Amino acid sequence: MSWNSQQFILEDLNLVHRYTLDMLSHVEDGLWFKQPQPGINTIAWQVGHIALVRYRLCLGLVRGESAGDSQLLPIAEYSRMFGKGSMPAKDPVAEYPSAGELRESLLAVHRQVMEEVPQLAESVLAEPCNITHPLFSTKGQAMRFCSKHEMLHVGQIGLLRRLLHCEIIR
Repeated sequence: MSWNSQQFILEDLNLVHRYTLDMLSHVEDGLWFKQPQPGINTIAWQVGHIALVRYRLCLGLVRGESAGDSQLLPIAEYSRMFGKGSMPAKDPVAEYPSAGELRESLLAVHRQVMEEVPQLAESVLAEPCNITHPLFSTKGQAMRFCSKHEMLHVGQIGLLRRLLHCEIIR
């Protein structure tokens, strides 16, 4: 079994997903939109970004966009709000989806990834990506990077939680 096998990818993605949900379960929905100071991204931004990147790295990059993907999350809208280089919203409550909608997008993308990844042939994981990235070159590497990327943003959620005076859980 290679380090890029579905088993390792799924274990990593499930582990970090559970950790993300645990961190979020200790934050009131209203705090998702609070900026500890101007220019700092919110928990809502972090969750939208995690959902978008998981979609892109584990679904879009691997098999391309599918007609049903817009049911998981509004891709163009999320790309504008939560994609690389996006700026914090001036009024996150008005400009971002609700905490419930963001949570549902995160869960929907995760469920779809967990459904599709076990069906992939090992050979697909070895295929080169159609994008250039300094940390991965194959589809399997992109999916393994996804869990590391998510953990980085969960760390930012942890810092935001402390700045927002949430209960310390870790």
